Amino acid sequence: MSFDGVFTHGMVKELSALLIGGRVSKIHQPYPNEVVFVIRSQGKNHKLLLSAHPSYARVQITTIAYGNPDTPPNFVMMLRKHLDGAILESIQQQDNDRVLLFHFNKRDELGDLQNIQLIVELMGRHSTIVLVNQASGKILDAIKHIGSSQNTYRSLLPGVDYIEPPKQEQKNPFTVEKEIVFDILSRAPELTGKYLQANFQGLGWDTTNELAFLLTEHPQEKMRVWDNFWQKAQTQIEPSYSQKDTKDYFTLFPFETLGTPVATFASLSLLLDDYYGDRAEKDRVKQQGNELLKRVENELKRNQTKLAKRQQTLKDSENAEDFRRDGELLTTFMAQVPKGASEVTLANYYDEDQPLTIPLNPALTPNQNAQKYFNRYQKLKNAVKLVHQQIQESKDEINYLESLQSQLDLASPRDLEVIKEEMTSQGYLKKASKKRKKEQPSKPEIFTSSDGTQILVGKNNLQNDQLTLKTARKTDVWLHAKNIPGSHVIIKSDNPSEETLLEAAELAAYFSKYRQSAQVPVDYVQVKFVHKPNGAKPGFVIYENQKTLFVTPEEEKINQLRK
Repeated sequence: MSFDGVFTHGMVKELSALLIGGRVSKIHQPYPNEVVFVIRSQGKNHKLLLSAHPSYARVQITTIAYGNPDTPPNFVMMLRKHLDGAILESIQQQDNDRVLLFHFNKRDELGDLQNIQLIVELMGRHSTIVLVNQASGKILDAIKHIGSSQNTYRSLLPGVDYIEPPKQEQKNPFTVEKEIVFDILSRAPELTGKYLQANFQGLGWDTTNELAFLLTEHPQEKMRVWDNFWQKAQTQIEPSYSQKDTKDYFTLFPFETLGTPVATFASLSLLLDDYYGDRAEKDRVKQQGNELLKRVENELKRNQTKLAKRQQTLKDSENAEDFRRDGELLTTFMAQVPKGASEVTLANYYDEDQPLTIPLNPALTPNQNAQKYFNRYQKLKNAVKLVHQQIQESKDEINYLESLQSQLDLASPRDLEVIKEEMTSQGYLKKASKKRKKEQPSKPEIFTSSDGTQILVGKNNLQNDQLTLKTARKTDVWLHAKNIPGSHVIIKSDNPSEETLLEAAELAAYFSKYRQSAQVPVDYVQVKFVHKPNGAKPGFVIYENQKTLFVTPEEEKINQLRK
């Protein structure tokens, strides 16, 4: 089920039971389109996520940790001004549409009671969150400012009257009279999802397909099927996650058209955390990390071009003696070289006087052509002294940039700042001119194996160096995906069980470039056999006496180790 009007109906019921009467204690805006309220209710703090994301718009309680920007956006400052400490009076859904109205009250500086509405419109790319003074109907602020030039129907700007989205003409399936339902179903030339959507409000495609299937399966009991479906949607909610034809679905209860659910959850919010958490996170990383990724890709292309030129120089140097030979022959037989010729054939006394054709530049004299060959010979001889070192430097740089690229592909939003810190320290990014408050250095992620052994995973190259070279004991076990960019993994034990070793290897494979692959080779060895060459890039080490395991990383297993 998409987050349609039916799912919204269920979510309003869940949120109302948890939050009504609660007090707003904190408000954050971690991302441009998302706001998180911390509401103290029933003796607990609940994090209410309101998302106006164009692809992942939703409202739910979340357990996911969100970071906060250094400077609060203007919208969240306005929310704090009017809603910090406010009491949540009610949550309403507008008919069966994807519009939710949160009613708050709070006393102002003079002690007068203020009624404030927070309206969340879940409309795909037109999703928005609007703060409205209920008494005046005026907009106090909106998460997205929309002027009349962008929308001729209504403006979403501070100070203007709030106008509701255009109302739908279809019937609300939760409140429509049975006689009208019977009439609509009886008049259908064919009971399809499209027909149901055209007549009833707020139904997503998966909802209408399920309802159409059930009605078609029992053509003589349409009203019974109809009543049962909507009763289930209100009283028999069983949050379900299903998969069909490689697509994922979330529904209020198991749908026959989607088969047996992959998983069920204790609440709709937990279902959404599982469904949206990874998707939304990857999207945020893509948006926020795009600049970093572009910089890495540009540096990678530049170094790959540099490596190709240096390898060509090395290849040319193999022919350096040929240039010296041609220069010698031109000098010896200068009198036989015609002016303005494009080539000349001379007896090669280095090869039993076999005839040898030498290309010439017609614009140069015979002596100048000879000097040109000597110069090319000397240049190549000088270059070859450095080119081997330069080729190795280019290869090291490419390997390092590929490791950064891999880390960005695997990063969470919280990891991006750490990777940015590393790129700045290596000179790929300029240091911020503004003085920012000193942040705590980032730390490796901690996992726990099935038998309780601690496993540490570096999430960037600076962490990898710190973890392997300073944090780990010499007798701890070190793991890394073989010959590919990835995280350093440390088992805090000198004699881990076979199960712990395999779990740590899965972590090393999962946090590597080959996360999606099967049978990933992972090397493991005690830390005392791991060394960092002088002057090597962050994260680069050499090791010996290693053994290799082959594992297939699974996200579910990784999450269990994380818990």
